[in-house]
Amino acid sequence: MQTGKQLLDLPGLRSLVTVLRERGYTVLGPTVRDGAVVADEITGVEDLPRGWGDSQQPGSYRLRPREDGALFAFAAPVQSAKATLFPARVTLWRRTRTGDGFTTELGDPDGSEEPPRYALLGVRSCDLHAIGIHDRVLDGRAVVDPDYHERRQGLLTIAVTCSDPASTCFCASLGTGPRPASGFDLALTEILTGGHRFLAEVGSPTGAELLAEVGALPATPADLSAADRVTLSAAARMGRTLEIDGLREALYDGAGSPVWDEVAERCLACMNCTAVCPTCFCTSVEDVTDLTGTTTQRDRVWDSCFSAELSSVHGHSVRASTGSRYRQWATHKFASWVDQFGTTGCVGCGRCTTWCPAGIDLTREVAAVRSGQGPARTRSRSLAHAGGSDEGA
Repeated sequence: MQTGKQLLDLPGLRSLVTVLRERGYTVLGPTVRDGAVVADEITGVEDLPRGWGDSQQPGSYRLRPREDGALFAFAAPVQSAKATLFPARVTLWRRTRTGDGFTTELGDPDGSEEPPRYALLGVRSCDLHAIGIHDRVLDGRAVVDPDYHERRQGLLTIAVTCSDPASTCFCASLGTGPRPASGFDLALTEILTGGHRFLAEVGSPTGAELLAEVGALPATPADLSAADRVTLSAAARMGRTLEIDGLREALYDGAGSPVWDEVAERCLACMNCTAVCPTCFCTSVEDVTDLTGTTTQRDRVWDSCFSAELSSVHGHSVRASTGSRYRQWATHKFASWVDQFGTTGCVGCGRCTTWCPAGIDLTREVAAVRSGQGPARTRSRSLAHAGGSDEGA
């Protein structure tokens, strides 16, 4: 496998998309839709968000025009690869009543026998790390999620260095970005100085084949330096920071912190944060019957620890308050997730902060718990509540 860094120009990137489609891949890449950069099927470079960036703040997302013609100069798009590999709704089985009994179909009964073959173009390093977490959680334990496994087997990833992080991003603090380091077939760094081009790094034999087929050229030392400057500039402009050392212990010790109840006064428990999070994987099941009563199906659907039903035991939610649910979510991400899976459950993409209607900043809240701080107006009430509550952590 050829591992040296190579160079693609715009025609080369256009050829890459064409080759992927000719090989039978459905190419999913960033595109502008409904006022946001989203991942959707693309048929060519023309579908990419050329000349568009974004401005992300707590509780705010806006597109902004750029004059440099960049194709990937935006921060994390609305959804990550989770929506592709671990969809929000998957049919587990469908049962249909017949004249003398029932027939049962397992899996998604769409008549397709071949697993989907997706090529993800423009994946950010934070989302690559999220895929790695799901590989461990959903595909690397004794009980494997069969739908995730099937989708993951045919996946091809072309990652892109994040050149313009948002004010809500903090991947540099977690070592998950901004430049992809592993877990990809190809990784691109978009360079705008000295001509529009892409430094390409090979991560698999398939990636090497693709570069050879589209006629990539050897990269020069000037290209390597330019790509390094893109990475260093992005890391220096990261909008948030988070100190990880000792955070696990601090969150366990802070189970009774007044911060959780202060957050609850603002949190709507709307589940936006877990819906856009690239690593959250809680699910429930829904049984649906058609109007004739002849067909019933069971679907696996995304759930959230902000739902009272998720922690319901014998009709009683053990986390009845919004504060206890936020505490569960944050503590799981940075503490118990480490105990379970050997890594944090956060990749620093900042989506939870951007898409929170109340603008709640995860980095700020966990830092407040670590420091032992909390608003004076809620401290005494919250500590009393924490001491007398039967709500679980």
